Amino acid sequence: MCGIVGAVSTQNVVPVLVQGLSRLEYRGYDSCGVAVYANGLQRARSTSRVAELMGQIHTTHLAGTTGIAHTRWATHGAPAVHNAHPHFSHGPGTDADQRPGRIALVHNGIIENHDELRATLQAKGYVFQSQTDTEVISHLIDNLYDGDLFDAVKAALGSLRGAYAIAVFCKDEPHRLIGARAGSPLILGVGAGGQSHYLASDAMALAGVTDQIVYLEEGDVADLQLGKYWLQDKAFKDLTATQRPVKTVHAHTGAAELGPYRHYMQKEIFEQPRAIADTLEGIASIMPELFDGAGVSAARVFKGIDSVLILACGTSYYSGCTAKYWLESIARVPTQVEVASEYRYRDSVPNPRTLVVTISQSGETADSLAALRHAQGLGMAHTLTICNVATSAMVRECALAYITRAGVEIGVASTKAFTAQLAGLFLLTLALAQSRGLLSEAQEARHIKALRHLPAALQAVLALEPQVIAWSQDFATKENALFLGRGLHYPIALEGALKLKEISYIHAEAYPAGELKHGPLALVTSAMPVVTVAPNDALLEKLKSNMHEVRARGGVLYVLADADSHIESGDGLHVIRMPEHYGELSPLLHVVPLQLLAYHTACARGTDVDKPRNLAKSVTVE
Repeated sequence: MCGIVGAVSTQNVVPVLVQGLSRLEYRGYDSCGVAVYANGLQRARSTSRVAELMGQIHTTHLAGTTGIAHTRWATHGAPAVHNAHPHFSHGPGTDADQRPGRIALVHNGIIENHDELRATLQAKGYVFQSQTDTEVISHLIDNLYDGDLFDAVKAALGSLRGAYAIAVFCKDEPHRLIGARAGSPLILGVGAGGQSHYLASDAMALAGVTDQIVYLEEGDVADLQLGKYWLQDKAFKDLTATQRPVKTVHAHTGAAELGPYRHYMQKEIFEQPRAIADTLEGIASIMPELFDGAGVSAARVFKGIDSVLILACGTSYYSGCTAKYWLESIARVPTQVEVASEYRYRDSVPNPRTLVVTISQSGETADSLAALRHAQGLGMAHTLTICNVATSAMVRECALAYITRAGVEIGVASTKAFTAQLAGLFLLTLALAQSRGLLSEAQEARHIKALRHLPAALQAVLALEPQVIAWSQDFATKENALFLGRGLHYPIALEGALKLKEISYIHAEAYPAGELKHGPLALVTSAMPVVTVAPNDALLEKLKSNMHEVRARGGVLYVLADADSHIESGDGLHVIRMPEHYGELSPLLHVVPLQLLAYHTACARGTDVDKPRNLAKSVTVE
């Protein structure tokens, strides 16, 4: 959520800042802005997209050798120019409308005590032009500034409660850029020859500029100047090169290219065969060692646990709900799945023999990280993450990890990251089953064969796109929809409903099909399409009964059925046949038509598919 880019250089940094913003725009697009030092503080801001901001910059010839940039997902204050970052300080004696103060700042996160800080600063004569919590930080630093920006930032951080990643510079020290993080990600990029240094919330923002990256840890403060930089930890002790080493990170700019696709979401749906193949690459057998961490043996951990607790948010939560069925039926491990944002705020019963599993695409999801730390604070030390970013905070803070290889996901509605998570969770299930003596050689061989066939099976499902497009024409005229599933496919129904509401703005709900008669059936009319996930499994006959309940009330069914399920199309009953039945791995296939349905329905309704209103990627605020 939100994106930061900053630079100090001997050259004009504006092209680097704008390029970085365009790559981070999917993290927040309510507004964007750039500020530079050019004989004082200069900036351009917009509530349109980065492309419009570039036009402003071209018209005004904005340029400078020190600068910061930001793309915003609004938390405090509406999406408006006066709330857009960067923010300038306006201290006592300055004319806020005509002459900015000396501090320029951008911020990701939320400052929880901004109201009391605002009141204190207003009493000192500071003028506020926005409703944001961020502007408080710029004024606070200005109030504490006494000739050394690094010292002023450190002093200000002690007054902040909440989460932040900040980049700040001062017109009185024009070749100096300070960054700090607590609860939101921030990296430092080391330029060639050391003459240019950068800050960003993601390495992809700096692709093609530098591949030398220092990952800032919780509480770090960075001081970037021409030809040098240094870091201090949360206790403000200087850090050595071994404590925060420079890593070579090859961020792929190709992920930002659409190619033949209309939207990133469509591209990412069709990248799923490759994403699954990459995620499973090189796996010839099932073993706990697949999940080993730095100096931590997964085999030892797995033998010492007696339950699993899954913590996740949004789409990742639904992948965890799917995994619960696998873990309990295949590995015979009692499993609990918790919404991360709720778990840390309720009284729970900790079990030190629990394996705490977090699931996150970015590895920086604030609620999931907070839930993980809460579980650790309760004495649950056995932790494992299924994550798509090897360098993320989630991977660093968990003892064990499995890194999916879905690649960069730009569309806000997650698709390929979800199926890659499911693949990783299925491997975890098999590894736990093996460690408990529940996986025979024959069973292992069968599962490995099925996993290897997944990319080809996904390609066959993607070939159903024309049939899904036909469905989407019906859905585009609706305002409500129901999704039904049973057993292992109930979470897939939940995920399908989430996708539809995220990007088409159609209200959608999902239920276990057996619950239909306990309330939701009251909603069913001919205007309420009912999507049913109907694999040919042990619950199929029960599900058919639920479908009859819908038809008897005049409901219209849209059914994803396996080839041998004997469900035929007819009046009020539309069927798409899946290419094959896929057993335990069926959720990875059945979710793909639901992704396509949401995508094409959104296209038919003319919504902004990749940047749905009010949402953003990588949710780094609570």
